[in-house]
Amino acid sequence: MEKAMAQGLGGEALEGLERSCAVDDRIVPAPGAAGLERIEAHFHGNAFDLHRHDTYAIGVTLDGVQRFHYRGAVQHSQPGQVIVLHPDELHDGGAGTEDGLRYRILYLEPSLLLDCLGGTPLPFVRDAVVSDLQLRDTLLSALAPLDEELDDLFVADFIAQLAQHLKRHAGQPAKSMGKTAWRAAALARDYLEENAERPVRSDELEAVTGLDRYALSRHFRATYSTSPHRFLLMRRLQRARRMIEAGEPLAETAVAAGFSDQSHFNRHFKKAFGLTPGRWATLVRGRDAKASRLQC
Repeated sequence: MEKAMAQGLGGEALEGLERSCAVDDRIVPAPGAAGLERIEAHFHGNAFDLHRHDTYAIGVTLDGVQRFHYRGAVQHSQPGQVIVLHPDELHDGGAGTEDGLRYRILYLEPSLLLDCLGGTPLPFVRDAVVSDLQLRDTLLSALAPLDEELDDLFVADFIAQLAQHLKRHAGQPAKSMGKTAWRAAALARDYLEENAERPVRSDELEAVTGLDRYALSRHFRATYSTSPHRFLLMRRLQRARRMIEAGEPLAETAVAAGFSDQSHFNRHFKKAFGLTPGRWATLVRGRDAKASRLQC
C-alpha cells in the first residue's frame, strides 16, 4: 500500500499526510490499470503539503469541502464537483471545514490521453474546480465501486469519453469522427457475442476491426448507442438471466456468466435490471409454481 501511495501521490504528499492527526484520516487504494491509479481519501485539516504529479489528477468531492492552492489561487470544491489538476502543476490539499473531507480521485498518465487524442495537444483545463454532471458521472463510472477491477474494454471507453470532456473544458474543438465505421462496429459486435463468456481485450477488437481502441469506442457508440464493454456485460447478464429461469443456482450462474464473484454479479444485475438475481429467481420460480398449480 505504501508503495502504491508513493507512486500515485509523491513523497512530498506522503510527508504532509503523516502530519495529519485525525484518527480516521485514511487513503483507500483501489485496483487500477496500466497508467491509471484510483483512491478514496478521508481527511481532516491539512492533508498534503505543496507537491506535484507527472499525471493528471481528476476526482470528485463526495463529502465536505476540499480546499487547495493551485496556480496562485485558493480553490474550493463542494460535494458533486470535479477537480481537474494538470500534470506538473504545484498544489496542496486538505479539508476546508472542521467536518472533514471525503473524495475519490484517479491519476492518469498523459500518454494514455495522447494515444486517444491522436496527435492533438493535451487538454489544459484552466478551471481546477468544475461543475459538470456528465463529467462527474463519467468519472464515477471508474471510481465507484472501488473494489472492482477495471476491465480492459471499460478503460478504453472511459478514456475516450474522458478525453472528450477534457477537450471541451479546455476549449479545444471537437474532432470530427467522420463517416461512421458501420462494418467495423458490426465486426466488433459479432466478436463480442461469440466470446461473451470470457474476458475480451481491446487488442483483440483492434485486430478484428482494424480500428484503434479509442476510435472503435466512438464508432461503436455511434452505431449501437453503447460501449463495447457495456454490450459485452449485457450479453453476460442476459445469459445469467436465462440460467436463473432454468433453475440454475445463483453461485454457479455468476461463474458461468463470467463474473469474478457473486457480489459483483449481484451489483451488475441489479444495476441493469432493477432487482437482485435472488429476487428475479423468486419471481420467475413463483410464476412456474403458479403454472404448475393451474395444470393440476
